[in-house]
Amino acid sequence: MIILGLNYYFHDSTACIVKDGKLIAAIEEERLNRDKHTQAFPIMAIERCLKLANISYEDIDHIAVSIKPTTNWKQKLVYLFKHLGSFMPFIGHYLVNAYAKQRRFWIWYGQQFKSKEKGPKVHFIEHHLTHVAGSFFVSPYEEAALLGIDGSGEWATSWLGYGKNNTVTRFEQSYFPHSLGSFYEAVTEFCGFRPNYDEGKTMGLAPMGNPNTFIDEVRKLVTVDKSGKIKIDLSYFNYQHIVGKRCSDKFYKTFGKPRVHGEEFEQHHMDVAAAFQKVLEERLLEICEILYQKTKAKFLVLSGGVSLNSVVNGRIVKESPFEGIYVMPAAGDNGTAIGAAYYLYNGILGNPRNFVHDDPYVGTSYTNEEIKKVIDGAKLEAEYIDDICQKTADLLAEGNIIGWFQGPMEIGPRALGSRSILANPAFPQMKDKINAEVKFREAYRPFAPSALVESYKDFFDLKVEAPFMLKVCNVLKDKQHLIPAITHVDGSARLQTVKKELHPRYHEVIQKLGERTGIPVVLNTSFNIQGEPVVESPKDALRCFYSTGLDYLAIGNYLLRKRNS
Repeated sequence: MIILGLNYYFHDSTACIVKDGKLIAAIEEERLNRDKHTQAFPIMAIERCLKLANISYEDIDHIAVSIKPTTNWKQKLVYLFKHLGSFMPFIGHYLVNAYAKQRRFWIWYGQQFKSKEKGPKVHFIEHHLTHVAGSFFVSPYEEAALLGIDGSGEWATSWLGYGKNNTVTRFEQSYFPHSLGSFYEAVTEFCGFRPNYDEGKTMGLAPMGNPNTFIDEVRKLVTVDKSGKIKIDLSYFNYQHIVGKRCSDKFYKTFGKPRVHGEEFEQHHMDVAAAFQKVLEERLLEICEILYQKTKAKFLVLSGGVSLNSVVNGRIVKESPFEGIYVMPAAGDNGTAIGAAYYLYNGILGNPRNFVHDDPYVGTSYTNEEIKKVIDGAKLEAEYIDDICQKTADLLAEGNIIGWFQGPMEIGPRALGSRSILANPAFPQMKDKINAEVKFREAYRPFAPSALVESYKDFFDLKVEAPFMLKVCNVLKDKQHLIPAITHVDGSARLQTVKKELHPRYHEVIQKLGERTGIPVVLNTSFNIQGEPVVESPKDALRCFYSTGLDYLAIGNYLLRKRNS
């Protein structure tokens, strides 16, 4: 049985292929069309997934789409009649836009298949089920509490429930505009960032501020009742009108003048970010406690855009009653393509669970021959290196910044050692150097460490593995001076733990760096510049290499260097 999973309705359009319960390929459209967080229909991703799976359109049995537009219409209409001033934006967003997205799907379907009767069966699946249940079905747990938190799906903004074997049960949902995702999008806009796009920047800014300056005011804005339902004081916001600024005049009166993009940060911007981040953590910990008391489950499956807030995840690991949590590598809307396919396979069709999504490397890989052809086509010189890992480790030890392009591409927003920029975290100036000369982004932005799964506890206080870089922990105090370039101002780090079985080359380069320097930790950031998707192809890698301050590019077994490196 072959299932094509699709996400294209909101953002981060993605396609995947699941064959007999195994994830064969998954690719985000942005990596191919080069439009970050694209909403375009994922035609390029579909074609690439078919190629990787070595199948054709005629082989597809089912198509699972991560949206069901007819869901929650009662709640939508109740909201509309209460907010008649939002009538036209509502119609545009939920009717005109929905019709256009559905029409785009069926146009594509008609181009590929002769008829609905002869083509694969199409399943439109509720958005939060693709987040929550889809994540549960690919988790390592047979039984778990389930939590989905995002801006909104069809209309829901949270999903609380329980999963066991092939079934999921919902306990509670919150509905728009009562949304923790929208709550955080508003402060992202206030800080001068792009909402529903740059929330990671807000998370990184928060440690620069003092949360106590505004904590009392922010705590009043959002509450959670005994059942886990979210309640927002909408008088401080404007996002509920689906048009214009997300913050109201009352918000500005309470928290001060918003930052305009490009301006310097003022202290109150950082303090507001810190307070919103802390309250987000507090409310999610409240919900986790409610879920635990309801389910008494040992484990938690967390999903939705808010689950990309790795600081929250780190606190849940340390402070919640759960023994462990699973967050899939593409926990945002990109992962709903995978979630839709698995909700269909396990939840609807009733097939037994036979897959754990613990391997994020499910995209395209390129052979040395393919890489050499691109290098020659660009009339560039490259040296073939038999032991590329040792050479890379030596260059890192000397303080070079290296583009690292190896193996199949990762799925999800984090570079995990296939399409990464690497540096030695022992150099104190390395963070500022990469931000200024390579990434071209805000100076405060932190970088993440990758450490060997065998030895990460020698440097970090995380008690569980973090293979997808979605849990923030603390750098041990006696080790912070050894790896200053990945230690944030509050002593934290967004850690990735690296297993040899999943990525042998990446594991080896970190291991060899450790043998050379005594520190088996590497600075890892995504192979791109600010505002662009992560590189996907050798051509993308060459373009990024020559347009930034990178010193070397290790691509397959080939090494390219700048003239002054």
